[in-house]
Amino acid sequence: MSDELTSGLRELAAEGEASPSLTGAEIRGRAGRRRRRRRTALAAAGACAAGALALVVVVSLGGGTDRGTPPAASPAGTPGVPVTPDATVDLSRRALSASGRTMPLTAGTARTPTPTGRMTVTAKEKVRRMVAAEVGLGEKYDVKIPWVIELTGSDGTKSFVAALTYDAKAPGNYDRTNGWIGLRPHDAQWLYTRLDVGAVVDIEGSSGSTGGPETTGTTTGSGSGASGG
Repeated sequence: MSDELTSGLRELAAEGEASPSLTGAEIRGRAGRRRRRRRTALAAAGACAAGALALVVVVSLGGGTDRGTPPAASPAGTPGVPVTPDATVDLSRRALSASGRTMPLTAGTARTPTPTGRMTVTAKEKVRRMVAAEVGLGEKYDVKIPWVIELTGSDGTKSFVAALTYDAKAPGNYDRTNGWIGLRPHDAQWLYTRLDVGAVVDIEGSSGSTGGPETTGTTTGSGSGASGG
């Protein structure tokens, strides 16, 4: 190739070259901004990934908003798990047990047996005035009974435990009430302080055996005994 042709090609190539539209400083500035945008994008992506991972962990561990209210405690306890009674009554043995203490009792006669089953304390009264029909005595009898604990069964059956003030020999020896459970006055007072409303009492066995005074006679006047305070 001749020198003339070579020179012409070089001139043609030089004329085709475009001069850069930006200075070197401007090019470096653009490159720096691109690098900053890339770092910001990477940081945002990392934060999103961390947030998603935290959400997965919270859901796996059961966190987050509660979807329901925990079941409240009740005398029934956990389904399938029996509630330990606060007191137990064995009518056949004439014994009531609570807090490690066993006390003699008297209960209903053969004509008016004491209700059995699981019962709950629904009320308490330091002194309650009873008429004959409630205590199982004569028609004209009117007596104040101290330390009364009212019991209610799941079917609505009512009974109560209280101090038997008119026959000190009956508890542990013979039955003479119309279905309620009678204790010696000091035992009834002790039990009154131990069982609160909502306490559970299990009553089992059978009452109605005799051996003491009959309860059908007529007695007049007001009963005496321990004061309710």
